[in-house]
Amino acid sequence: MTLKERITANAAAVDAALPVMLATPEAALDVLYDAMRYSALAGGKRIRPFLVMEFCRLFGGKAEAAMPFACAIECVHASSLIHDDMPCMDDDTLRRGKPTNHIVYGEDIALLAGDALMTRGYELAATNTEVDSKTALLATQKLLFASGAVGMMGGQQIDLKSENVQIDFDTLLKMHAKKTGALIRVSAELGCLAAGITDPDDARVRAAVEYASGIGLAFQIVDDVLDVTGDEQTLGKKVHADDAMGKTTFLTFMSVEQAKKYAEEITAKAIDGIRAYEGSETLVAFAEYLLDRTN
Repeated sequence: MTLKERITANAAAVDAALPVMLATPEAALDVLYDAMRYSALAGGKRIRPFLVMEFCRLFGGKAEAAMPFACAIECVHASSLIHDDMPCMDDDTLRRGKPTNHIVYGEDIALLAGDALMTRGYELAATNTEVDSKTALLATQKLLFASGAVGMMGGQQIDLKSENVQIDFDTLLKMHAKKTGALIRVSAELGCLAAGITDPDDARVRAAVEYASGIGLAFQIVDDVLDVTGDEQTLGKKVHADDAMGKTTFLTFMSVEQAKKYAEEITAKAIDGIRAYEGSETLVAFAEYLLDRTN
């Protein structure tokens, strides 16, 4: 199976599972669940679920054990996008080529949908019956930590408070390690847990985290480059948005070519961490795919 086929297959499996996990439980909640599904089923690259599924596969786990964790991480990620797009934050009107959630449902329902998707993600992780209860609890704890105040939300706070303020390079790295990197890292960890690896000091877990940390940082660098060099139709969102909001990016400190080279170096290091494992070819190719993406 080629990388493209594997990405498509994994995304299709997640896309089939999510509507079931986000089915409206009672008629009175139809608007809220419509809004939740609107963002969770909007497509995208499904990077985080892919990492859950592939690290589970790499280390001998079963897809059935990985799927609840894959859907959990995608619910949390979709939640963060709803909140990120709202007028009180980045004030975006376009996401993945479609109107953002608050444009369609209003700010009140969008806020609730974001909150509900996040808590639904935690619930899915905690109730994964394809792993033992201790593993499900550990996965939930890791997901809570990665998405909370010292993870994704903390990174978002740094981002908000850094608008129209020149932050230093170390702060920029810290911000993205939390805002973008935390969910990507925990995706790899959830994949390991789905494969039955619960010791955080296991060499396989360390390799997975190193890989995910690297591709997460490279992903953000490429994002910054595409915000300057890409076009709205291809990206499915506004371009030059960072500059318009006075944000510090990697291009504040380096040229486009230097940023591309930096991303290449980080990706190569990330790949080195997992290349020795038999069957890692898919993850190696995936890192290279993310580096060369145009959207």
